[in-house]
Amino acid sequence: MVGAPLPFVSVRSPDALVTRFREHGLKITPQRRAVFGVLDGDESHPSADAVFRAVSSRVPGISLRTVYQILNELAELGEIQVLDLGTGSIRFDPNVDDHHHLVCDGCGAVRDVSVDLSGLATTGDAFGDFLVERPQVIYRGRCRACGALPGAR
Repeated sequence: MVGAPLPFVSVRSPDALVTRFREHGLKITPQRRAVFGVLDGDESHPSADAVFRAVSSRVPGISLRTVYQILNELAELGEIQVLDLGTGSIRFDPNVDDHHHLVCDGCGAVRDVSVDLSGLATTGDAFGDFLVERPQVIYRGRCRACGALPGAR
């Protein structure tokens, strides 16, 4: 039922995001380019603060508000998912396909994981007047680096 961690699915390339933003009439600014570059290849499910810290070295003077705005624009365009995984901050995921997450309670690391939920299908009015559009499962525990697995540290 639970599969291996999913292969990393990256947000579109910075150039593809530039094209996508232009198609939607959005200006391409140095701040947007910097956020696109920081997200490219980042599989950590970063928080806005983490993106802000990384972008600040490329674009001094950028505000956290601007970073949030760009991340929200990416989410509105369907380029990233906004995740509230109970880690204390909103995280951003470039994998927009349906999938689930492993969350380390020690360090807060987040990884995508494939889980077959077909055996958990609901029928009729299993949830009363609530329509489930897409199930999401969050597995919590400790990663190898935090000492939960044999051979850790």
